[in-house]
Amino acid sequence: MNLDLRVPMGMLFTIVGAIMFTFGLFTRGSVIYERSAGMNINLIWGAVMLVFGVTMFMLGRASDKRAAARPIEGTTRPLGGRGMGH
Repeated sequence: MNLDLRVPMGMLFTIVGAIMFTFGLFTRGSVIYERSAGMNINLIWGAVMLVFGVTMFMLGRASDKRAAARPIEGTTRPLGGRGMGH
């Protein structure tokens, strides 16, 4: 199993970013943002984490697809091939 670390990391950041972004949307104009100079920190950082997570996930998936298409050394068979006719 050859799992790129960017895939689970991207999923984690995407999920947490989506939660923060959604929370920021529902709490716009709330009193809780007085301490942060009126900036909706949850909305801003939720969007940043969401973009970062999706980017990492997509880069990891693209890397997996390229690795699967590469042939095994010394053969013309792609990686993940079952071999021996099975």
